[in-house]
Amino acid sequence: MSNRAVFLDRDGTMAKDVHYCSHPDDFHLFPGTAEAVRTLTEHGFKVIVITNQSGIARGYFSHEVLGEIHKKLETELAREGAQLEAIYYCPHHPNEKCDCRKPGTKLILQAAEEHDIDLAQSFMVGDLPMDIQLGKAVGCRTILIRDTSSTTLPDDVVPDVKVSDMLEAAQAILG
Repeated sequence: MSNRAVFLDRDGTMAKDVHYCSHPDDFHLFPGTAEAVRTLTEHGFKVIVITNQSGIARGYFSHEVLGEIHKKLETELAREGAQLEAIYYCPHHPNEKCDCRKPGTKLILQAAEEHDIDLAQSFMVGDLPMDIQLGKAVGCRTILIRDTSSTTLPDDVVPDVKVSDMLEAAQAILG
């Protein structure tokens, strides 16, 4: 039997978007993120992070430092009884034109294969057009987290749902 998943962007979706977050002390989860993740897993969703981390290719931080940041993410979630299924990241520079950098589909397809996920029963949640483009490309339903002051989206980016934060996203998914 295949599983349902909620794929989450990290920066700007789950946590404050710090320009090339390069130290665990600079990483801060948004309020409600852990509750949202916990609620989704309690309802049978695997929660998987898909994130671009070009700061590695740019020399701002190493794979090891990113590992420390992700350890902090997992620790903060666990403190509130939440747990991720997995974290996938692209370390490449945008100029490398790899297929794992969002909106490229390599990481989400890898996650779907490794965790037996039915993409048609799954969601991609993010704060940028590339997150929505990725979700659409693999057949997921899409949720855009945007504050009302944000600029308008390109015409070709149409999320299934728009919400203001992770808790609203979880409510929309469980709807």
